[in-house]
Amino acid sequence: MTPHVLKPGDKIGIVAFAKKITLEEIQPAVKTFRNWGLEVVIGDTIGSEYNQFSGNDDYRRTDIQKMLDNPEIKAIISARGGYGCVRVIDKINFSSFLNTPKWLIGFSDITVFHAHINTLFNIPTVHATMPVFFHENTSESLDSLRQIIMCGSMEYQIQSPAKELCKKGTAKGQLIGGNLSILYSLCGSVSLGETNGKILFLEDLSEYIYHVDRMLQNLKRNGFFANIKGLIIGSFTEMRDGPVPFGKTSEEILFDLCDELNIPIFTNFPAGHIYDNRALIMGKTVEMEVAKNSLRLKWQSE
Repeated sequence: MTPHVLKPGDKIGIVAFAKKITLEEIQPAVKTFRNWGLEVVIGDTIGSEYNQFSGNDDYRRTDIQKMLDNPEIKAIISARGGYGCVRVIDKINFSSFLNTPKWLIGFSDITVFHAHINTLFNIPTVHATMPVFFHENTSESLDSLRQIIMCGSMEYQIQSPAKELCKKGTAKGQLIGGNLSILYSLCGSVSLGETNGKILFLEDLSEYIYHVDRMLQNLKRNGFFANIKGLIIGSFTEMRDGPVPFGKTSEEILFDLCDELNIPIFTNFPAGHIYDNRALIMGKTVEMEVAKNSLRLKWQSE
């Protein structure tokens, strides 16, 4: 079941799922949502702190739970990522959410929720920027989020500067994925489901390149890539190399890993830890077409 598109007057909740954040830091997002005609509900975790977190596990879980259970809240966005979602995901009661699904929005550490909800409940979520970044996001980034949650559509025509890391072809399948490190950490859990017949999106931040290779090899050995229908490589930002260079970029490693598969591959899609972080509908069937160094990606709500 797909959450209903938002209309002016609907309420969107802002919660700090993981890392702490101040009320001041989310003001650009509050202003943006109000300009869209939405009413903003600020969670208890905004402005609170417990070491690096926005509260201890139970405090954060309670705040997320209140937003999920409140029928007036039509969408929930995490104020920022960081680390902490995996500490609360198994304590969340999704019963009310299943009865009346609502948009759940975020990226990076929020990949835990994307994977869990897409896998276990077959309900779509939105991989998109978060309030901590609104003041520096591009207008295209913010508008792409609005298009999904308020218009029920997503369509991109993107050019890649890395023609040699693109592979022609068409595919249709459920879009899944998110942050590589988070998906790797979920391996073996109920949150990480089958990838057969699906289109995979991956991005990451500030990892050693050899570690990227290690994570990908682990996922490959678990059959993660064996039967995917398409691959979209997002931003691998501020990646680090060792004193002895690995010899390939993260994008090259990932492309080479999947090049043997007869699937379309697109590299440098603008999503991830970048200012131009375009929104993606996760857990829904999308159409992708790669021609030379261009990608057409489309989803339309029923």
